[in-house]
Amino acid sequence: MVFPNMADRTLDASGLRCPMPLLKTKLELNAMASGERLEVIATDAGSARDIPAYIKLSAHELLSYKEDNGEYRFVIECGG
Repeated sequence: MVFPNMADRTLDASGLRCPMPLLKTKLELNAMASGERLEVIATDAGSARDIPAYIKLSAHELLSYKEDNGEYRFVIECGG
């Protein structure tokens, strides 16, 4: 398990509705260097499906995922 304090950046997408958490995640990853880690915090239930699905189709890696009382946290390592 990767802990949130191991992330280089944090994107707080709380309160945003689909598709904004995913779009903001993509934009943030595009601005990052390979190997950097991004923590994403979202409250939209669609994020639990959309973000992992996007990561599977990309060069990035989902290091951890946690859901707690409607809050979704992802730690993603930026790929090339």
